[in-house]
Amino acid sequence: MTKQEQLDKATIISKDQEFSKHLAWTIAAAADDRKAAEIILLRVADVSYITDYFVIATGYSKTQVRAICDSIEEKVAKEWQKQPLRTEGKADGSWILQDYGDAIAHIFLPQEREFYNLEAFWGHAEKINFHV
Repeated sequence: MTKQEQLDKATIISKDQEFSKHLAWTIAAAADDRKAAEIILLRVADVSYITDYFVIATGYSKTQVRAICDSIEEKVAKEWQKQPLRTEGKADGSWILQDYGDAIAHIFLPQEREFYNLEAFWGHAEKINFHV
């Protein structure tokens, strides 16, 4: 690989990482718009090939969890013209996962969040608290 090809590849990776970060912050802001609690971002890019960021949030009822999900979908579509690749758990509403490829949103009821404890499972990832 030539020096120019290496620089081009590094530039692409840097732009992808910036996009992932901004997408994750958009997801967090949309969750905050619906009064989600304990919003955190986990930067998992260095420890997983699945995605670059997890955004984890808590809703206090199934209705609120679904409203947070809808808010995320609307805000990401508006700002990034991007739909989730898949959404899981919306019918039940106790844990909804929205996969945007570069970032994955996890919206939990408190007891599910405590039980699955993604923050501990991915404890070696960089943890970023969301503050507006």
